Amino acid sequence: MVRRLQLLGLAIVLAVAAFSTGYSFLFFLVYLGLIIGGGSYIVTRMGLADLEAGYAVSQLTGHVGDRLRITYTVRNTGRLPKPWLEVHNPTSLPGGLPGRALSLGGRAERSWMVRTALAQRGHFRIDPLQVRTGDPFGFFEASAGVGHGITLVVYPRIDALPFWRLPPASIEGANASPERTLQTTPLATTVRPYAPGDAMNRIAWRTTARSGEIFVKEFELEQTTDVWLILDLDDELELGEGESSTTEVAVRAAASIADKAIRENRSVGLTASGHRTTVIPADRGARQRLKILQLLAAVEADGSTPLDEVLVTGLTRLRRGMTAVVITATQDPSFVRPLASLRSRGVGVVVISLDQSQFEPAWAGGDAEAVRQRSRALRHTLTEFEIPTYVIGPVRRLGEVLVA
Repeated sequence: MVRRLQLLGLAIVLAVAAFSTGYSFLFFLVYLGLIIGGGSYIVTRMGLADLEAGYAVSQLTGHVGDRLRITYTVRNTGRLPKPWLEVHNPTSLPGGLPGRALSLGGRAERSWMVRTALAQRGHFRIDPLQVRTGDPFGFFEASAGVGHGITLVVYPRIDALPFWRLPPASIEGANASPERTLQTTPLATTVRPYAPGDAMNRIAWRTTARSGEIFVKEFELEQTTDVWLILDLDDELELGEGESSTTEVAVRAAASIADKAIRENRSVGLTASGHRTTVIPADRGARQRLKILQLLAAVEADGSTPLDEVLVTGLTRLRRGMTAVVITATQDPSFVRPLASLRSRGVGVVVISLDQSQFEPAWAGGDAEAVRQRSRALRHTLTEFEIPTYVIGPVRRLGEVLVA
């Protein structure tokens, strides 16, 4: 805008000087300016005419670590070329999306693909595509928004937990049986060659088709223990940065345990004690998995309620036969006693403890030793109450630590 005012002022000065002095050279400059200015305006106005543009996103949801693919297409349906176009997608994604400057001939088309890594969980916005053009001298420019904005949900990373076994509640029937069963259950674990007397509905048709021999499925009894995850999001416990922070590791642990439990056909509930305590009632199935992941994609370490109060408040939600899994970075042992009291009510308990000394490399000397001492004291207290405890950090994968 400032440049346009400067050019307008210069044109007025030239016109006044030309008519005042009558010099032909000044009139030549006035006419030349009118031709250049008018031509630039016309080129800019026609720059977006007969232009089609759009983009397609490969997915609307993903996990941290996935790669998002966006395909762009710009098409000139007119005969006149488009000498300069700038295409850009405004977004709230960390790092943004790269734009591109290009030119198009008459009735030409350009397509390209952008790949970007999903590095942070959360809900992000990709705004409508912006197409901008202008004249060669930079006097004028025009822009237009194309399409509709979309919302992209990035779920936390899910680590495989091949050796994780949820400790059962201390009541009969809370432990899943690993023995084979003659019943047909949702847990088909393996296949074996057909034997006389096997039912036709147990035949594994895909394996049979691939091998050329008849195979039948073998099943395990259905899992019975329900899981209730308690995620402590106290803001005073936040340490580390990015994917190596206590919050991200805790959220990743909650997502991984919930994913494995739901795949085992368990019923899973979740309490997240952030700025306000959010509760997802226990349920099973793909819809429950989606609810939990959507919540975990949005939670932040902004809570202020101590963990022991969260446990006392949520006692009524934990019924006999459940197993409570507490994920916390606190080193205050005040939550151990109310947690241990759940066992007398037939509720199993497990603690996933985040080792604070692994999340803050700036600690040195006495501070680091004090942190390690508090961590050892907490683990000793949990051992006294015979509460299974797993200590996790930002370096080792959860599948290597959560082994039962």
